[in-house]
Amino acid sequence: MAKVKIKELIEKFKLENLTPDIDLKGIKITQPDVNRPALQMAGYFEHFDAARLQVIGFVEYTYMESLSEERKREVYEMLMSQPFPCVVFSRELRPDPIFLEIALKYGRPVLSTKKNTSVFMAEAIRWLNVKLAPCITVHGVLVDVYGEGVLITGESGIGKSEAALELIKRGHRLVTDDAVELRKVSDDTLVGSAPDVTKHLIELRGIGIIDVKALFGAASVKDTQSVDLVIRLEDWDKDKEYDRLGLEEEYTEYLGNKIACYTLPIRPGRNLAIICESAAVNHRQKKMGYNAAQELYSRFQASMAKKREEEDDDD
Repeated sequence: MAKVKIKELIEKFKLENLTPDIDLKGIKITQPDVNRPALQMAGYFEHFDAARLQVIGFVEYTYMESLSEERKREVYEMLMSQPFPCVVFSRELRPDPIFLEIALKYGRPVLSTKKNTSVFMAEAIRWLNVKLAPCITVHGVLVDVYGEGVLITGESGIGKSEAALELIKRGHRLVTDDAVELRKVSDDTLVGSAPDVTKHLIELRGIGIIDVKALFGAASVKDTQSVDLVIRLEDWDKDKEYDRLGLEEEYTEYLGNKIACYTLPIRPGRNLAIICESAAVNHRQKKMGYNAAQELYSRFQASMAKKREEEDDDD
């Protein structure tokens, strides 16, 4: 199961730690959702998910301020006894001394952010969804081509890195070479990124490792990219029938998500970079509602119908 350390959350959102005496080591978030404990402040703990990040906004804060000292201790004890990872006060709100006292007692970190409650929650959920998404590593190269995430796969030595290098020289951006970490952030979206060790690096047989960012500049690389298209490279087989029209879509599946896939046979003289560019643009056109293969089919049908009409007129 993926986990996010509290320290990562603090660094990402520049949170202030109001309980520095609590050791944050070992405290992790396992759920991408967050919770505003308004009902819990009223004493209702049925269906309470203690794995979630807790966020206290202005409404919860004003309710807490209205409670008597005795009631505060009672409510805070019930809340802090739950094993949630941490609680974040939005809008730079400050908890009262009783809240901090009981938080320290149970070892619950209390943090503060300057952000508005809804803004912080939206950003935290989006970030946690990516960090905690199911993840696999696949062998391939991921390149941003005209805004489309193109994952190039194939056997070792078939030319994936060389194709990526040519695409980079043509103005496109490298996400990762050799190892692609794929995260399922939703039922429709896969996001690819590079392992920290190989980030911005490409291996070229005969040359070795090259640093793409150092050679071509910061505009030639990208940290993450959604995967929109898979191009599978394979050696040309003269006995194999290859799709020449593209009327039927081919798909491959990663983490349960279906991604459009093209199989490209490799032989000397084929410019892989231009083919990848064309595939990316063609895929983008299909998403916008235009399919060149269907257009050809429609023209062919219209031509056949016209010929039949002319033959009927001759009869």
